[in-house]
Amino acid sequence: MKEEDVLKFLAAGTHLGGTNLGFQVEQYTYKRKSDDIYIINLRRTWEKLLLAAHATVAVENPADVSVISSRNTGQRAGLKFAAATGATPIAGRFTPGTFINQIQAAFREPRLPVVTDPRADHLPLPEASYVNLSTIALCNADSPLR
Repeated sequence: MKEEDVLKFLAAGTHLGGTNLGFQVEQYTYKRKSDDIYIINLRRTWEKLLLAAHATVAVENPADVSVISSRNTGQRAGLKFAAATGATPIAGRFTPGTFINQIQAAFREPRLPVVTDPRADHLPLPEASYVNLSTIALCNADSPLR
């Protein structure tokens, strides 16, 4: 990891987690600040981002990557990622059955779903597991990993 990458992480504030900590995310935190905000380990974050990038690049058709975000803060990032990579964005409410109900008009068969917040976007996660899809989720310090 280069120094310029660390400076970009720090400028964007990606190293700051929430005030609550999930026990499964404990291994990805560095320490706790005096104002009870957890600091996320940037080296572990970088390793996981590289792993996610390798998984995304391995998908032959970029349109088979679905970027899902129901929160306003993640929708803009998801739409920009989809525009830059050719992925399919699902911004706003995720319709239940999108991955498993073939009769539905919004039916999709992605090869790799990317979720911006697993707590808010909890509906696509079990559906992806029903059709045996690996999923990339961008987590905060209080996000559930299971």
